[in-house]
Amino acid sequence: MKTFYCEEIACGGCAARIDRALDAAGIRHSVDLENKTVTVEETAGVAPEILSDLGFTPVER
Repeated sequence: MKTFYCEEIACGGCAARIDRALDAAGIRHSVDLENKTVTVEETAGVAPEILSDLGFTPVER
């Protein structure tokens, strides 16, 4: 499991965009709006690229 901090997560709409994109990629995940983090369960390492493509800056924690 990896956790990424994304400063740009500001609202439920942001969380929903992340959910849709990671669901479409088949990546199990959770979004913590309060802490501005995304936790993913994946081995391919594509989640940071997906987050970046959505306009977020993922920083691994």
